[in-house]
Amino acid sequence: MTAGRPGHAAGPEGPDAHGAYGTDGAFVAAVDGLADPLNDPLPGGHTSPWFRSDTVPAAEPAAPSSYDTGYASRQAPPQGPQQPQGAPNEWYDPAGYQRDWYGPQEPSARMDPAGLASPADPVAPAEERAPVPDAPDFHAEPRTEVLPRVPPGTEPDPAPVPGGRAERRRAAKGRGRRRPGTAPEQKAAAVPMSRVEARRAARAAKDSPAVIASRAVGEVFISLGVLMLLFVTYQLWWTNIRADQIAGKETNRIQDEWANGDRTPGVFAPGEGFAIMHIPKLDVVAPIAEGIDKEKVLDRGMIGHYGEGKLKTAMPSDKQGNFSVAGHRNTHGEPFRYINKLQRGDPIVVETRDAYYTYEMAAILPQTSPSNISVIEPIPVGSGFTKPGRYLTLTTCTPEFTSTYRLIVWGKMVDERPRSEGKPDALVG
Repeated sequence: MTAGRPGHAAGPEGPDAHGAYGTDGAFVAAVDGLADPLNDPLPGGHTSPWFRSDTVPAAEPAAPSSYDTGYASRQAPPQGPQQPQGAPNEWYDPAGYQRDWYGPQEPSARMDPAGLASPADPVAPAEERAPVPDAPDFHAEPRTEVLPRVPPGTEPDPAPVPGGRAERRRAAKGRGRRRPGTAPEQKAAAVPMSRVEARRAARAAKDSPAVIASRAVGEVFISLGVLMLLFVTYQLWWTNIRADQIAGKETNRIQDEWANGDRTPGVFAPGEGFAIMHIPKLDVVAPIAEGIDKEKVLDRGMIGHYGEGKLKTAMPSDKQGNFSVAGHRNTHGEPFRYINKLQRGDPIVVETRDAYYTYEMAAILPQTSPSNISVIEPIPVGSGFTKPGRYLTLTTCTPEFTSTYRLIVWGKMVDERPRSEGKPDALVG
């Protein structure tokens, strides 16, 4: 047997016959007035994370705080029926909940979760409405969002977006995106050009003759610079490597001939090697060939003997005369690169098939004209020698990397040693 409803006595005829519910619509109104168990908050708790404290009326001085109320409600079950929605002390805000969860709504006949009609929102014209597909709306009819008319390029700075999480997500996704039609180039691209304007734009895009000429001149200078760099590298580095290789092979050939006895002393052909010069202080060992031809002798890393025409000079084996030779100071093996550093008494040895001839450095002429051939005469002018003797003259270009002048070094023979007696002291030490 079930208990009767509060405030009414159970009778055989029931409440619908003569009770308070007999009036039309009274039962529905009574049911709507009951508390909703799904939306009713727990004692001291909040059912929604979007709780708005501004909707709760200020508590009376004698009433306990929300924390004390919540704590007390968790300690003991509530007594008596809970306060219905819409009461003065109710914290729940139906309109705020509707706005936080669903966003701004247009007026419709549906009811909000509290059973109250949603407030009417201003409705924009149909052309300004934009559907919101990602809104969590479970109703059949589509909802729209009112978009304000903002001229392109005048968008204001992003401001805090009111409403629920869905509104904030859409606003966050929209920030940082470039809206079509806002950039000047997009506006210009959208405007079609006439044929004349297209031709003018094409002519303006082409380079002028002055620009083309300047580019061509720049490319020519760059090419010349690269060629000059390659030429300098060839002259200062590669020619020395090639000359050292050729001079080394020629030295080995001369020594092999001496060891085999294939040739007897006599007249040598131009470019033919016949002796080896040693300068111990400068660590120089270079073959001596007949003649001072640039391509056949000097550029091959060898030392050339003045032995032709008016420039013919004596040989080391002659009992009197001036044995004069020439060599490069820079590039092509540069055997005379540092002869300016020789000092009085430094030995210079000329090795031949039969003997070693040792000279001592006696004098130096730092600079003279290339046409001054008196420096290679039998008694060289400017050397300090005053009578005939057995002399040595070294000639090379100066300053370095030029051929404007000539640098002269003289020496005097101090020892003649047959090969059968071994090397002289200058080569042994």
